[in-house]
Amino acid sequence: MKKKSSRASGIDSRNAQRRKILLSVLAQIPFDGWTEVSFDRGVKLAGFTRGEADLLFPQGERDVIASFGEMADDAMQKRIDDEPGFDRMRVRDKITFAVRARLEALTPYREAVRRMMMWYAMPLHLPLGLKRLYRTVDLMWRTAGDTSTDFNFYTKRMLLAGVLKSTILIWLDDETPNCRASWEFLDRRISEVLKVGKSISLLKEWKPHEVMDMMRKKMRRAA
Repeated sequence: MKKKSSRASGIDSRNAQRRKILLSVLAQIPFDGWTEVSFDRGVKLAGFTRGEADLLFPQGERDVIASFGEMADDAMQKRIDDEPGFDRMRVRDKITFAVRARLEALTPYREAVRRMMMWYAMPLHLPLGLKRLYRTVDLMWRTAGDTSTDFNFYTKRMLLAGVLKSTILIWLDDETPNCRASWEFLDRRISEVLKVGKSISLLKEWKPHEVMDMMRKKMRRAA
Protein backbone atom coordinates (compact mmCIF):
# COMPACT_ATOMS: atom_id res chain seq x y z
CA MET A 1 0.00 0.00 0.00
CA LYS A 2 1.33 3.40 -0.96
CA LYS A 3 2.09 5.62 2.00
CA LYS A 4 0.72 9.12 2.20
CA SER A 5 3.22 11.89 1.58
CA SER A 6 4.17 14.08 4.51
CA ARG A 7 2.41 16.97 2.77
CA ALA A 8 -0.84 15.02 2.46
CA SER A 9 -0.58 13.92 6.08
CA GLY A 10 -0.05 17.54 7.10
CA ILE A 11 -3.14 18.64 5.17
CA ASP A 12 -5.22 15.88 6.77
CA SER A 13 -4.00 16.90 10.21
CA ARG A 14 -4.80 20.55 9.52
CA ASN A 15 -8.29 19.68 8.27
CA ALA A 16 -8.92 17.54 11.35
CA GLN A 17 -7.88 20.41 13.60
CA ARG A 18 -10.11 22.84 11.74
CA ARG A 19 -13.03 20.43 11.97
CA LYS A 20 -12.50 19.98 15.73
CA ILE A 21 -12.53 23.73 16.32
CA LEU A 22 -15.54 24.22 14.02
CA LEU A 23 -17.63 21.65 15.89
CA SER A 24 -16.63 23.15 19.22
CA VAL A 25 -17.55 26.66 18.06
CA LEU A 26 -20.89 25.41 16.71
CA ALA A 27 -21.79 24.23 20.20
CA GLN A 28 -21.40 27.83 21.43
CA ILE A 29 -23.48 29.55 18.73
CA PRO A 30 -26.92 29.07 20.39
CA PHE A 31 -25.63 31.08 23.38
CA ASP A 32 -23.57 33.88 21.84
CA GLY A 33 -24.19 33.76 18.08
CA TRP A 34 -21.44 34.03 15.48
CA THR A 35 -19.18 36.24 17.59
CA GLU A 36 -15.63 36.46 18.86
CA VAL A 37 -16.95 35.23 22.20
CA SER A 38 -18.19 31.98 20.64
CA PHE A 39 -14.98 31.61 18.66
CA ASP A 40 -12.73 32.12 21.70
CA ARG A 41 -14.74 29.75 23.88
CA GLY A 42 -14.94 27.11 21.16
CA VAL A 43 -11.20 27.27 20.54
CA LYS A 44 -10.45 26.88 24.25
CA LEU A 45 -12.86 23.97 24.72
CA ALA A 46 -11.39 22.25 21.66
CA GLY A 47 -8.01 22.29 23.39
CA PHE A 48 -6.26 24.88 21.21
CA THR A 49 -4.59 28.18 21.96
CA ARG A 50 -5.79 31.34 20.24
CA GLY A 51 -2.49 31.51 18.39
CA GLU A 52 -3.01 28.02 16.97
CA ALA A 53 -6.57 28.88 16.01
CA ASP A 54 -5.46 32.06 14.25
CA LEU A 55 -3.19 30.00 12.02
CA LEU A 56 -6.09 27.72 11.11
CA PHE A 57 -8.72 30.48 10.85
CA PRO A 58 -6.90 33.77 10.12
CA GLN A 59 -10.17 35.72 9.93
CA GLY A 60 -11.69 34.23 13.04
CA GLU A 61 -15.43 33.62 13.00
CA ARG A 62 -15.65 34.65 9.34
CA ASP A 63 -13.45 31.71 8.35
CA VAL A 64 -15.36 29.41 10.72
CA ILE A 65 -18.63 30.37 9.03
CA ALA A 66 -17.09 29.67 5.63
CA SER A 67 -15.92 26.29 6.93
CA PHE A 68 -19.43 25.58 8.20
CA GLY A 69 -20.83 26.16 4.70
CA GLU A 70 -18.21 23.87 3.21
CA MET A 71 -19.02 21.20 5.79
CA ALA A 72 -22.70 21.37 4.83
CA ASP A 73 -21.90 21.09 1.13
CA ASP A 74 -19.59 18.14 1.78
CA ALA A 75 -22.27 16.39 3.84
CA MET A 76 -24.80 16.95 1.07
CA GLN A 77 -22.39 15.60 -1.55
CA LYS A 78 -21.68 12.51 0.56
CA ARG A 79 -25.39 11.73 0.89
CA ILE A 80 -25.76 12.08 -2.85
CA ASP A 81 -22.77 9.83 -3.50
CA ASP A 82 -24.17 7.25 -1.07
CA GLU A 83 -27.58 7.17 -2.79
CA PRO A 84 -27.38 4.30 -5.30
CA GLY A 85 -30.35 5.44 -7.34
CA PHE A 86 -29.36 9.10 -7.64
CA ASP A 87 -28.08 8.89 -11.23
CA ARG A 88 -31.38 7.38 -12.38
CA MET A 89 -33.52 10.14 -10.86
CA ARG A 90 -35.23 12.86 -12.87
CA VAL A 91 -33.46 16.22 -12.69
CA ARG A 92 -36.16 17.74 -10.48
CA ASP A 93 -35.87 14.78 -8.10
CA LYS A 94 -32.08 15.16 -7.98
CA ILE A 95 -32.42 18.83 -7.03
CA THR A 96 -35.07 18.04 -4.42
CA PHE A 97 -32.87 15.29 -2.99
CA ALA A 98 -29.87 17.63 -2.82
CA VAL A 99 -31.76 20.40 -0.99
CA ARG A 100 -33.28 17.97 1.45
CA ALA A 101 -29.95 16.16 2.00
CA ARG A 102 -28.23 19.43 2.86
CA LEU A 103 -30.89 20.53 5.33
CA GLU A 104 -31.12 17.11 6.97
CA ALA A 105 -27.35 17.15 7.46
CA LEU A 106 -27.73 20.57 9.12
CA THR A 107 -30.51 19.50 11.49
CA PRO A 108 -28.21 19.23 14.55
CA TYR A 109 -27.09 22.81 13.86
CA ARG A 110 -30.41 24.45 13.10
CA GLU A 111 -29.86 27.33 15.53
CA ALA A 112 -26.41 27.92 14.06
CA VAL A 113 -28.01 28.17 10.61
CA ARG A 114 -30.56 30.68 11.93
CA ARG A 115 -27.81 32.81 13.45
CA MET A 116 -25.72 32.46 10.29
CA MET A 117 -28.53 33.83 8.13
CA MET A 118 -28.77 36.82 10.46
CA TRP A 119 -24.99 37.27 10.20
CA TYR A 120 -25.05 37.11 6.41
CA ALA A 121 -27.96 39.60 6.28
CA MET A 122 -25.75 42.34 7.73
CA PRO A 123 -24.68 44.78 4.96
CA LEU A 124 -20.99 44.14 5.63
CA HIS A 125 -21.43 40.39 5.25
CA LEU A 126 -24.02 40.30 2.46
CA PRO A 127 -21.50 39.79 -0.39
CA LEU A 128 -20.10 36.77 1.46
CA GLY A 129 -23.61 35.37 1.86
CA LEU A 130 -24.30 35.73 -1.85
CA LYS A 131 -21.07 33.95 -2.75
CA ARG A 132 -21.84 31.13 -0.31
CA LEU A 133 -25.37 30.75 -1.68
CA TYR A 134 -24.10 30.71 -5.26
CA ARG A 135 -21.52 28.02 -4.50
CA THR A 136 -24.17 25.79 -2.98
CA VAL A 137 -26.76 26.11 -5.76
CA ASP A 138 -24.06 25.74 -8.41
CA LEU A 139 -22.91 22.52 -6.73
CA MET A 140 -26.50 21.27 -6.64
CA TRP A 141 -27.03 21.87 -10.35
CA ARG A 142 -23.65 20.43 -11.36
CA THR A 143 -24.27 17.34 -9.23
CA ALA A 144 -27.66 16.98 -10.91
CA GLY A 145 -25.88 16.87 -14.27
CA ASP A 146 -26.52 20.40 -15.50
CA THR A 147 -24.28 21.24 -18.47
CA SER A 148 -25.93 24.46 -19.64
CA THR A 149 -23.69 27.37 -20.59
CA ASP A 150 -26.25 29.89 -21.84
CA PHE A 151 -28.83 32.00 -19.99
CA ASN A 152 -30.28 28.74 -18.72
CA PHE A 153 -27.19 28.48 -16.50
CA TYR A 154 -27.86 31.78 -14.74
CA THR A 155 -31.62 31.52 -14.41
CA LYS A 156 -31.47 28.00 -12.96
CA ARG A 157 -29.11 29.13 -10.25
CA MET A 158 -31.03 32.29 -9.52
CA LEU A 159 -34.31 30.42 -9.17
CA LEU A 160 -32.81 27.63 -7.07
CA ALA A 161 -31.22 30.22 -4.76
CA GLY A 162 -34.70 31.61 -4.08
CA VAL A 163 -36.14 28.15 -3.49
CA LEU A 164 -33.32 27.19 -1.12
CA LYS A 165 -33.60 30.36 0.96
CA SER A 166 -37.39 30.18 1.25
CA THR A 167 -37.24 26.48 2.16
CA ILE A 168 -34.65 27.19 4.86
CA LEU A 169 -36.97 29.80 6.39
CA ILE A 170 -39.76 27.20 6.60
CA TRP A 171 -37.38 24.51 7.86
CA LEU A 172 -35.96 26.65 10.67
CA ASP A 173 -39.31 26.72 12.48
CA ASP A 174 -40.77 23.45 11.23
CA GLU A 175 -42.09 21.34 14.10
CA THR A 176 -43.99 18.82 11.97
CA PRO A 177 -42.88 15.15 12.17
CA ASN A 178 -39.67 14.66 10.19
CA CYS A 179 -40.04 18.23 8.88
CA ARG A 180 -42.86 17.08 6.60
CA ALA A 181 -44.09 20.64 6.05
CA SER A 182 -40.67 21.71 4.80
CA TRP A 183 -40.41 18.89 2.28
CA GLU A 184 -43.95 19.51 1.02
CA PHE A 185 -43.11 23.18 0.60
CA LEU A 186 -39.88 22.27 -1.19
CA ASP A 187 -41.70 19.94 -3.56
CA ARG A 188 -44.17 22.69 -4.50
CA ARG A 189 -41.45 25.22 -5.10
CA ILE A 190 -38.87 23.08 -6.83
CA SER A 191 -40.86 22.82 -10.06
CA GLU A 192 -40.43 26.57 -10.49
CA VAL A 193 -36.70 26.07 -10.87
CA LEU A 194 -37.20 23.91 -13.93
CA LYS A 195 -39.66 26.17 -15.70
CA VAL A 196 -37.07 28.45 -17.21
CA GLY A 197 -38.42 28.59 -20.77
CA LYS A 198 -40.24 31.88 -20.35
CA SER A 199 -37.36 33.40 -18.45
CA ILE A 200 -34.96 32.46 -21.22
CA SER A 201 -37.14 34.07 -23.87
CA LEU A 202 -37.33 37.26 -21.87
CA LEU A 203 -33.60 37.34 -21.22
CA LYS A 204 -32.30 36.29 -24.61
CA GLU A 205 -31.44 39.87 -25.58
CA TRP A 206 -29.60 40.51 -22.32
CA LYS A 207 -25.84 40.35 -21.90
CA PRO A 208 -24.37 37.92 -19.33
CA HIS A 209 -23.21 40.70 -16.98
CA GLU A 210 -26.74 42.16 -17.01
CA VAL A 211 -28.16 38.80 -15.99
CA MET A 212 -25.64 38.56 -13.15
CA ASP A 213 -26.56 42.07 -11.97
CA MET A 214 -30.21 41.07 -11.91
CA MET A 215 -29.34 37.88 -10.01
CA ARG A 216 -27.44 39.84 -7.34
CA LYS A 217 -30.27 42.34 -6.91
CA LYS A 218 -32.84 39.58 -6.57
CA MET A 219 -30.74 37.80 -3.91
CA ARG A 220 -30.26 41.04 -1.96
CA ARG A 221 -34.01 41.65 -1.89
CA ALA A 222 -34.56 38.08 -0.68
CA ALA A 223 -31.94 38.46 2.07
